[in-house]
Amino acid sequence: MVLIVRPLNRGESSPEAELLKLMLWILLFVLCWPIAVAALSLWPIVWLLMLPFRLAGIAVNGLFEFLRAAFSLPARLMRGGGNQASPG
Repeated sequence: MVLIVRPLNRGESSPEAELLKLMLWILLFVLCWPIAVAALSLWPIVWLLMLPFRLAGIAVNGLFEFLRAAFSLPARLMRGGGNQASPG
C-alpha cells in the first residue's frame, strides 16, 4: 500500500486522512479494545490540555506575519503601485 502525504491547510483534513484515522482506530479496537476505549474517552481531556499551546502558536504566527509585513513595507513602497489597475 502506498500512502501519499501532502501538506494540508491548518485545520483542514482530507477525506482520505479521515478514513485512515477511522480504520486505524477500528484496528486498535479489534486488537486491544481497552486501549481504544481509553483513547476515545481521554481525547477531550488531551484536546483541552493542548488548547493553550495552539492559541500561543496562532499568536506567534500572527506576530511573525506582522514583522514580515513591517519589514517588507519599505520595499513595497519603493516599488510603487504595480498591482493597481491603470485608469482606462
